[in-house]
Amino acid sequence: MIENPEAKVVEGSNGLLLEIDGQIVPNYDATLKPLEEGQVVTGHVVRIDKDEVLVDVGYKSEGVIPAGELSIRKSIDPNDEVALGEEVDALVLIKEDPEGRLIISKKRARFEKAWRRIEAAAESGEPVKGNVIEVVKGGLIIDLGVRGFLPASLVDIRRVPNLDEYLGTEIETKVIELNRSRNNVVLSRRAVLEEERKEVRQQILDRLQPGLVVEGQISNIVDFGAFVDLDGIDGLIHISELSWSHVNHPSEILKIGDTVQVKVLDIDRGRQRISLGLKQTQEDPWQRIVDTYNVGDELEGKVTKVVTFGAFVEILDGVEGLVHISELAPHHVESPREVVHPGDEIRVKIIEIDSERRRLSLSAKRVEDQILPIKRAAESASEPEPDGASEPEPVSDSQADAGTEPEAIAPEAVAPEAVAPEAAVEPEAAAETGVAPDTVAPEAAAEASVEPALAPEAAVEPEAVAREEAETGGGEQADLQAAPVESDETAEQQG
Repeated sequence: MIENPEAKVVEGSNGLLLEIDGQIVPNYDATLKPLEEGQVVTGHVVRIDKDEVLVDVGYKSEGVIPAGELSIRKSIDPNDEVALGEEVDALVLIKEDPEGRLIISKKRARFEKAWRRIEAAAESGEPVKGNVIEVVKGGLIIDLGVRGFLPASLVDIRRVPNLDEYLGTEIETKVIELNRSRNNVVLSRRAVLEEERKEVRQQILDRLQPGLVVEGQISNIVDFGAFVDLDGIDGLIHISELSWSHVNHPSEILKIGDTVQVKVLDIDRGRQRISLGLKQTQEDPWQRIVDTYNVGDELEGKVTKVVTFGAFVEILDGVEGLVHISELAPHHVESPREVVHPGDEIRVKIIEIDSERRRLSLSAKRVEDQILPIKRAAESASEPEPDGASEPEPVSDSQADAGTEPEAIAPEAVAPEAVAPEAAVEPEAAAETGVAPDTVAPEAAAEASVEPALAPEAAVEPEAVAREEAETGGGEQADLQAAPVESDETAEQQG
């Protein structure tokens, strides 16, 4: 502003030179920038003190940035935020304080610019970069010029056990929530990672085909299986596909970080889900049974489970067969625990191999000169014999696969018609294989005049014996037991 009315601006000087009384002098007022509070100015750092920084912004006095206005960080050293000669932007807070100083703020200038950048990023979906400056309860604080909050659950695709490892690093995030009035910015790094992996996942899905064997790393273990990282996309090994033998929990055979060879079983490309199998890359022990053994072969095995309807015997690792209660001993057995206990080693004879259903039926009583058990488990030898029939016991998945469904068996005892298919032999098959008549199914026995094996309920009651003797005049007890036993209801109908 020209205060001397006699001063004239020299043409071509852009107002920087004045002519006064025929002399050319500089127009110092023209070199000063007009400033207003709230305005953002640019200048160079000319001095750094412990509690403030001086900046030449082209004004009549240098701008002062108090230490608290340098950064959104807390308790900072000014030398860590600026350097001598560095160009900085600052917002005019006070044009002239009581001491005549220009007070400016680097933090607030950055804040305004940051908000404009963040708002544009939130609208477009573009990621923003910032440094991790604090680890707080529940997440991280990111310096974007504004304090952004990154929840712990959104730091990575998987849970991060130690957030401190991110402190001081620069990361890229997406703005998922924005509130200017509350200065609230919520970020997600997980969204960025998922976006990056989306194309990678699609490429992997296009490459994978059912039946392909691939290598991966165990990324997580849960009750129902294990997840495998296939270089960018996770596949699931269900617990039933982990091993040919029964698995109580995946952690029994796997741990996070293990490298495994797995077979692709199925791919849901629409939902980007991959089903994997671990046991399919291992030898199938059932195939060894089919290739090596035949009906009638005898071999040793270990009792793995004793249930009300019989005992399961493991003859190879991962292969169990069922010895039905009717096949445990040549005499009547009230409870399988009268004969065997878990851990006992016994000899068994194969009486049926069902390849399609992967079921094996065994017999202990058909082994000649059988003495049960060959070797008794130490822990079982001291067990007291139970009084009467034992309580029903739960059956594992592998046991259910190996034998009769537990719900198909009466809990109290097993009637002839409830005998597992593996334990019953058709008359024709009995004739061909030489199976003892007392193992023939009751229905088939009636047709072929073969004597059926009696279950506990089929044992002759004293009243039935008395009635029969009264009608026939007595007879051999063996003959009476060989005849079909009539129930009270049947007797009343015939009477």
